[in-house]
Amino acid sequence: MVSMVQNVAVDCADAYELARFWSAVTGGPLHPDDAPGSRETQVLLPEGPVLYFNEVPEPKTVKNRIHLCLRPTASRDAEVERLLGLGATLVGDLREPDGAGWAVLADPEGNEFCVLRGDSDRASAG
Repeated sequence: MVSMVQNVAVDCADAYELARFWSAVTGGPLHPDDAPGSRETQVLLPEGPVLYFNEVPEPKTVKNRIHLCLRPTASRDAEVERLLGLGATLVGDLREPDGAGWAVLADPEGNEFCVLRGDSDRASAG
């Protein structure tokens, strides 16, 4: 017997707005029943578990113990710039001059996530 991952849950202050951010990040649509003011929202990904956002009263106070790692289809650096434009913030830059490494960003509510080398970066590195 095994268990399947149904969703990745994110506690937050504004479920709908944070889901909108992650929908723009991933290209996955919001669940059709979600609307402004929804206390629980979902981003439906084409593969893998659902991203589930649940409003809680307490704010985030420490570093995440679990986080998402994103692998863009194009360049990591271009994706970092796109995500910054969507409202993410750069938390840590661990990119190396040879193209290795990753960037640590935070979503609008401070939840950290990583952006790994993109497919095009990996292909050009051999």
